[in-house]
Amino acid sequence: MIPNLESPARRTRAHLAVTVLLACMTAVAWAQTGYPNRPVRILIPFPAGGAADTIGRTTGEQLSQQLAQPVVIDNRPGAGGRLATGILAGATPDGYTLLVGTVGGIAISPSLYSKLPYDPDRDILPISRVAEIINVMVVSAAVDAPSVPAFIEWAKARPGAVRYGSSGTGQPDHLAGEFFQRAAGIKLTHVPYKGGGPALIDLIAGDLQLMFATYVVSLPHIKSGRLRVLGVSTPERQALLPDLPAISESLPGFGLSNWNGLFAPGKTPAPIADRLFREVARALKSPELRRRQAAAGIEPMGSESRQAFAQFVREDTVRWAKIVKDARIVVE
Repeated sequence: MIPNLESPARRTRAHLAVTVLLACMTAVAWAQTGYPNRPVRILIPFPAGGAADTIGRTTGEQLSQQLAQPVVIDNRPGAGGRLATGILAGATPDGYTLLVGTVGGIAISPSLYSKLPYDPDRDILPISRVAEIINVMVVSAAVDAPSVPAFIEWAKARPGAVRYGSSGTGQPDHLAGEFFQRAAGIKLTHVPYKGGGPALIDLIAGDLQLMFATYVVSLPHIKSGRLRVLGVSTPERQALLPDLPAISESLPGFGLSNWNGLFAPGKTPAPIADRLFREVARALKSPELRRRQAAAGIEPMGSESRQAFAQFVREDTVRWAKIVKDARIVVE
């Protein structure tokens, strides 16, 4: 009896075998292409001169040396990071277009916006965490509170009268304030601005009493005595500021990370993604990179693995979603 070579079962097995073979051949091909063999582009979701730009440029320069290829910085500001993330999501997944993604564009946006131009789980691939931008709790010099516990007691005596500024509704510094007031059991009034600079000016003038600002921007005003720093917003103390307590030391459970990470398009082949992870880990050890980032109030910080970073992003997205939900924040 002649076997039926066109039976459904045989066709299914044959198709599966071909699929597996092609997948293996593709992986080998990617591994043997000598990636990279042309310039690599790194998208930055904010204008030149900011912290994300500093992270992208210092990391890109180091990667360029290691990869022996030019690394081009492409600033694409707009929509709180969603514009650049959308460009990444639509790029060819070949390792030649990358993104310095921020906590706002990656972990916060999914809970703020019902529609995004990309699917965070499908369209972007986490490579590695690269840095922590140090955010601090700063108060106006007119505020009679030398510590976090003292500020909480001071604010409790003035429910709703204490104003805190932010760089905009839904931004990390806004959500930090929402998280803080709920954790502390106090009532604050949020005042959004179009950027952190104008808010800081009003804080110095005394029109605001509180901000969760970046350390490097606040530092000159802290040194001059016009602002007082009470703590860092990260769960633990920062290596660059070992003497400055974490807010969580006085307010257990509080802690937020203003992280930045490197991302690739979602379907980037594993051999290329793995290569990028190794190169980033090596770049973050560069003394020159660490020196330049430290001068900008940035702590270089990598990940144990690509999988560990992906898990970190998922967990942080859930954490921010709860803050947004509890605060009932709606962004049109």
